[in-house]
Amino acid sequence: MTVKQTPLLVALLLCLSLSACSQQPQKTDQLYLALGAQAGLEQLVDGLLLEIEQDQQIVHHFQDTDIPRFRRLLIEQLCELSGGPCTYTGATMQESHTGFQISQADFDNLVTHLMTVMQRQKIDIKAQNQLLALLAPMYKDVVYR
Repeated sequence: MTVKQTPLLVALLLCLSLSACSQQPQKTDQLYLALGAQAGLEQLVDGLLLEIEQDQQIVHHFQDTDIPRFRRLLIEQLCELSGGPCTYTGATMQESHTGFQISQADFDNLVTHLMTVMQRQKIDIKAQNQLLALLAPMYKDVVYR
């Protein structure tokens, strides 16, 4: 390789590196915005808490829960998960659900309540499905722990 070829090779490698970086998927806040941003997430969580409060099948799982802290952490989690500017500061789903013995029916009830609240808030069905798809993998960390 000659001295004249070296700068050309360096330039070519730099261009390839930069184009590879630009091909990486970028974090997007589209779902966060479709959910109504911070105010929408707060409204979503508040509606979910009201649904839980009225559901005798699952409300007992929350009897010793610090509800203001739970609310804050759930908003953080949904914000981060949906691409918003938040950082979730709570425990893992596995850690926070260990010992609760949440059944599949309990989990399904909670999901049904979440769907009800999203529909009530008139959140676009595509955004609803995106959020549910992001939450679905948590099932294994929540049920029967």
